[in-house]
Amino acid sequence: MKEYGTEFLRNVALVGHGGTGKTSLAEAMLFVSKAVNRLGKVTDGTTVMDFDPEEVRRQISINTALAPAEWKNHKINIIDTPGYFDFVGDVIAGLTVADAALLVVCASSGVEVGTEKSWTYLEEQGLPRTVFVNKMDRENANFGKVVEQLREFFGPKLVPVQLPIGEADTFRGIVDLVAMKAYFKEGDAVKEGPIPAEMQDQVEAAREEMIEAASVADEELMEKYLEGESLTDEEIERAVRLGTQTGELVPILCGSAQSTFGVALLNDHIVQCMPSPANRTIAGTNAQGEAITISAADSDLAALVYKTMADPYVGKLTLFRVFSGTIRSDSSCFNVRTGRDERIGQLFLIKGKEQIPVSKIGPGDLGAVAKLQETTTNDTLTTKDSKIAIQPISFPKPNMTLAIQPKAKGDEDKIASALARLSEEDPTIKVERRTDTGQNLIHGMGDVHIEILTSRLQKKFGVEVELSTPVVPYRETIRGRAKAEGKHKKQTGGRGQYGHVWIEISPADPDAEDRLVFVDDIFGGAVPRNYIPAVEKGLREILDDGPLAGYPVEGVRVSLFDGSYHPVDSSEMAFKIAAGLAFRKGFLEANPVLLEPIMNVEITVPEAFMGDVMGDLNKKRGRILGMEPRGGMQVIKAQVPMAEMFKYAIDLRSMTQGRGSFTSEFSHYEEVPAQIAEQVIAESKKKEE
Repeated sequence: MKEYGTEFLRNVALVGHGGTGKTSLAEAMLFVSKAVNRLGKVTDGTTVMDFDPEEVRRQISINTALAPAEWKNHKINIIDTPGYFDFVGDVIAGLTVADAALLVVCASSGVEVGTEKSWTYLEEQGLPRTVFVNKMDRENANFGKVVEQLREFFGPKLVPVQLPIGEADTFRGIVDLVAMKAYFKEGDAVKEGPIPAEMQDQVEAAREEMIEAASVADEELMEKYLEGESLTDEEIERAVRLGTQTGELVPILCGSAQSTFGVALLNDHIVQCMPSPANRTIAGTNAQGEAITISAADSDLAALVYKTMADPYVGKLTLFRVFSGTIRSDSSCFNVRTGRDERIGQLFLIKGKEQIPVSKIGPGDLGAVAKLQETTTNDTLTTKDSKIAIQPISFPKPNMTLAIQPKAKGDEDKIASALARLSEEDPTIKVERRTDTGQNLIHGMGDVHIEILTSRLQKKFGVEVELSTPVVPYRETIRGRAKAEGKHKKQTGGRGQYGHVWIEISPADPDAEDRLVFVDDIFGGAVPRNYIPAVEKGLREILDDGPLAGYPVEGVRVSLFDGSYHPVDSSEMAFKIAAGLAFRKGFLEANPVLLEPIMNVEITVPEAFMGDVMGDLNKKRGRILGMEPRGGMQVIKAQVPMAEMFKYAIDLRSMTQGRGSFTSEFSHYEEVPAQIAEQVIAESKKKEE
């Protein structure tokens, strides 16, 4: 593949609802541009972009994939993103390194949840975009209805620049409203022909609307248009290009990825109207930590790692975009996060799973390198002198948690290293070891996300695992006070064991930072000074195994006020055991209670689903703290017990048709209602038995 200057590059992300045909469209773009010599199909598992075994099996995209297509002396880097909600991290990474987006919509399904979500991500990234209405040859295809829906949801700046000739099984051509030409499909060929007479009025009206919308981006043309002067084809083309690049206009195109009809016109539109990386800037910081803006015109190297992949043949593959400067094979770069140099070996261009070796990658282009030792997703590769850091990608926090354990004993180390590798590949996966429950937890974006992760563990690393609902990290404390005696006396032949204590147990001060506040109230040497540390140690050792249900104890004050000893048989061990016995007895007499973790939860939902979501929160023992409108949505703030939140991602998705999202973080511990506490204690005792 030849080298292209920055202005001849186009980095375009394909986004949209799952099943709208993004991967098929990417395949058609590659086929039409002769980047591949046969048209792959998702159903056959033969596409360039869906090469992961899980993608082939499920027939959905799981990863953001990349492939370059050469078209009319330009290179289009096609970034195919997943449509399924669980893989939103890959979508956001893809959009960060794109300069424009193609929002793919199905001609029969119209605007779906994924369309709305994709639009939101594009707004957040501020990316210019074009809509491609795909599957025009599908049953029930209705271009007019889809355009109506798009404008209803996203505003009047969405305007067709093409009209279909026929729909569904009569779809046979496309009218280009800019060039005022009609194109017809004849077998595998596309032929130019006259615009059908019966469409003349419709075409004139649509063209007028397009010119009006496009001229908004250019004051000079707007003036000319308002004064009733007619615009030349060149002026209209310029207005559409400017409107698309500034976002004042969102052109709507149409076609069919399956038959590839309309795809050549789409490639033309990308080259003519979408911005090159020369127009793109990204935020970062310089060596002094001051905020700067990085652009392709800068000479210093700044490349952002947006994805890390474990390739079975070359090992770890690091995918990056060069925002400024040039990166060369067999050189070295400086990693800002680690503060160390990284040796750069052979550079590649990525085409699905294929790697094309190149000597350098210039500003605005996307590339990859294998076997970097310490570089991970979100790192900036630069030079030691400049130390430029690009603002990292803000990945969403995982919101579903399951416990994970290997099926085979002895696979614990294997699973730990495999999970570390997979979480390096996917920043929306978090792995955690909870010391209080002894469980390994896996946090992901949803059930399918975690399911695919376990499948990869088996296929890539040969580890079979079991998933289960995590154990809630309850705590135990007391609400009352009690006095208790603990005596450990054992007489055997020779020296015996003797330890005897009296303690008073009561709730600790709420401000106390320690789980146990120990007070020495011994007078007159009832317990010798040298045994008092052993008493405290005995109390602390029992804190992790609470007397009520075996959960850790916190918030207690223990005063040692009396006891006795034997000059020969007493020992530190005997006093430790006696302290433990006294604590267990006293704790159970001091009105013990179970505490549960409470989460601060923020749920973002459309107004229409507020009632259902709030009703469900009440069922989950949630406390609603308030509501506020934010960006056309409602944000519900609530506190909900952790026990109710492990699978909330699934519940919220079904309640809101996938439109809702939430974040949660630990807030505090609170007393468990008596009825639920009884169940938890009973289950705990059952397990012990």
